[in-house]
Amino acid sequence: MAILQVSVVPVGTSTTSLSSWVAECLRLLAAYPNLKHELTPMGTVIEGSLEDALNAARDMHEVLFKIGAQRVLTTISIDDRRDRRLTLRSKVDSVVKKLKE
Repeated sequence: MAILQVSVVPVGTSTTSLSSWVAECLRLLAAYPNLKHELTPMGTVIEGSLEDALNAARDMHEVLFKIGAQRVLTTISIDDRRDRRLTLRSKVDSVVKKLKE
């Protein structure tokens, strides 16, 4: 199980707002029923198989071109832990537990 943080930004659009572009990316994620995702203020976090998550990130990048972007900047961070199951919730819970110690 992998966790990816993806930030997809169209460059050179006619507006400084990104919300409609982000909404298109999130609509696209619905095509991946095996992935969980969470929108954050600075990107989208995706949980699932590394292959599916990378495919989704590529599709998020490409969809912006399909809807009119001429240039897209995509940043991906990958956390791929193989010694035990890794989830969005387990990462947060681990930090919260440490804060209580």
